[in-house]
Amino acid sequence: MKSTFFSCLIAALIFIGSFAGAQEGFRGPGPDIVTVETAKSLRDDYPIVLRGKIERFLGDEKYLFTDVTGSIVVEIDNRLWRGLSVDQNDTVEIVGEVDKGFMRTEIEANGIKKVSK
Repeated sequence: MKSTFFSCLIAALIFIGSFAGAQEGFRGPGPDIVTVETAKSLRDDYPIVLRGKIERFLGDEKYLFTDVTGSIVVEIDNRLWRGLSVDQNDTVEIVGEVDKGFMRTEIEANGIKKVSK
C-alpha cells in the first residue's frame, strides 16, 4: 500500500514538474520594432521595440536614443544593464513602452540588448 502511494506521488511530482517546465513564458510574437517617429505618436503604455543607438547619458537613468527618424529620451533602470556595455557606435534594441506626460514623450525600457549590425 505504501509503495503504491509513493509511486503515485512520484509520478504526480514528475508530471507537475514537466508541465511547469513547459510553461516558462510566452514564445509568440512580441511588440513590433518601431521608429522613434512612430513611437512619439503612439498612446501611453503602448508596448514597443526600438532599434538604434544610444547617443549619450542624460543623467538619472535617462539616455538619448536615436534612429534614422529622430531622437527620444529612454529611461533605462540600472538593473536592466546586467553587465552589458555599449557605446554610441553600438546598435541596440530596447524593449519597453511609451511613457506620455505633459508636453513630453519618453520610453520606459523593460529590457535592452546589443544587436549585430
